[in-house]
Amino acid sequence: MRTWWSVICACGSLLLGGCADSKGDRPAVTAPFGPTGIPPQLRGGEAGLEAGTPVAAGGNIPASEAASHDPDQLVWTDPDNPDAELPELQGLMAEAPEKGPWRESERNALREAKREGKPLVIWFTDSVRSTACKSLSGGLFSTPEFEAWAAEHAVRLIVDQSVKGKDIEDDARKKIYVRGLKKKYSVRGYPTLLVLAPSGEVIGRYKGYRKGQEDFIEGQLKQGVSLALERHRSWKAALERKGYRDWTDARERVVFAKLVAYKNGELILVEPDGQRSRTHEKKLSAGDRVWIQEQKEARQGS
Repeated sequence: MRTWWSVICACGSLLLGGCADSKGDRPAVTAPFGPTGIPPQLRGGEAGLEAGTPVAAGGNIPASEAASHDPDQLVWTDPDNPDAELPELQGLMAEAPEKGPWRESERNALREAKREGKPLVIWFTDSVRSTACKSLSGGLFSTPEFEAWAAEHAVRLIVDQSVKGKDIEDDARKKIYVRGLKKKYSVRGYPTLLVLAPSGEVIGRYKGYRKGQEDFIEGQLKQGVSLALERHRSWKAALERKGYRDWTDARERVVFAKLVAYKNGELILVEPDGQRSRTHEKKLSAGDRVWIQEQKEARQGS
């Protein structure tokens, strides 16, 4: 069975250019946003707007490669898995965060931080061999006061040098994972604390700890989180000028994304990190449905 994605792509374009029946016996659908399928204020080069990086129809296919494809050929979201359907937005929004106050997957923690608009605190530790790490955990991170603050204002990720896997292969994977993150973030000792903006930009780096410095460390983290939120607001405002906006579903869950295609109530959205998803306008908030209708009317009246 052909996927929802391939049906749209086989019509020659993901966007609202009007999709004639393959037998030629039905008229093309009128495109409320014109032949591109993108509302006018979301197109690069409009007056007063910055031109964003165009999103290729192939998702993770490089733009230069996607542009060379025959437009009548199917273009897949994942070239390594051409049968995969585009994920449904509400399913992605419903994904539960990892259990426990400290996440263990950098990928999931970064996605959670982006989705919730919260800074990410990363704790590089050696829970077995580092006396300072044990002291920091008991003197600050395990206190009810810190837990209450962190749960509200940040997403937390722990990277433990001493973590063990369930078996030999899992243990090796975990060690490679920790080694890779240490290299990525230039970590050379324990404890090391990083504060990242939701975009993934490193805002604060704090190394070392001595007993009695709990208030100092907590103050540094809170200042870093505050600066990360300021940077996040600037980052978000710049992307809004490129067409990104907050989309809300009926359960008031929010995702920051750009509309890249619309047809017969079906939308394709892309988040700043490149994650694409599909949804229907009936599943969105009343405010989003009003916005879509306004864009249709503006386009039809121009």
